[in-house]
Amino acid sequence: MDSPGSQPAALTLRNVTKRFNGASGPLTALEDISIDVREGEFLVLVGPSGCGKSTLLSLLAGLELPDEGEIRLADSPVRGPGRDRLVMFQQDALFPWLNVLENVTFGLRLKPGLTDDERRESARHYLQLVGLGNKELARPHELSGGMRQRVALARSLAPNPRVLLMDEPFSALDALTRDQLYGDIQEIFTKRRKTIVLVTHNIREAVCLGDRVVLLSPHPGRVREVFEIDLPRPRRINDPALAALAARVTESLASHLTKGALE
Repeated sequence: MDSPGSQPAALTLRNVTKRFNGASGPLTALEDISIDVREGEFLVLVGPSGCGKSTLLSLLAGLELPDEGEIRLADSPVRGPGRDRLVMFQQDALFPWLNVLENVTFGLRLKPGLTDDERRESARHYLQLVGLGNKELARPHELSGGMRQRVALARSLAPNPRVLLMDEPFSALDALTRDQLYGDIQEIFTKRRKTIVLVTHNIREAVCLGDRVVLLSPHPGRVREVFEIDLPRPRRINDPALAALAARVTESLASHLTKGALE
């Protein structure tokens, strides 16, 4: 299998700038962002509050449009949401009146041309993939937080989007549950080689999951540094080599913040 570095870009951002209207005038959230997200790559965006991580994810999803620059999916400009890009949010957003199977099947309505039986078969496949094949009749309130996020992950994967966008999906979970999900995500990523863009404020999480970590600095958000993560998978969050690399990213972030405060 080719490495992500040898693959063409799935998403391309060129000189992207995004502004919002603030109380005291226009506010630049992102400035001159240029990134290539490689096909089959796990790319992670990290940075402090105010660096525009979630805004950048919204731009990739087509929920917002840039004021300057361009975003392309392969050869097509991104001008709005599409079935080729799905977002997994911090909250699982499951429908409480549907059981687990029905929640995942609901996501497959985004994929046209399937019969009801084909949707159920596909939903069962992805529930097996996330280790919840025995929970398809359970209601969301009967599941732990980690299980609900697994259901949300299955629902996001089932329509087989070209790019999965993840907005801090583990931040509300306890440390043990997060560690279990890190293992699950890495296993699924290794098997499926899905293009994934993850936003997180947790640098160890970024190094644990990512092929590359893009460090953003705030006010406005800019790309400050990109780290290639060549640690073998599966990775454990408390592995010494991982912790050492995460410390390097943290030190780089601190130096950029200090430099910015002095400028």
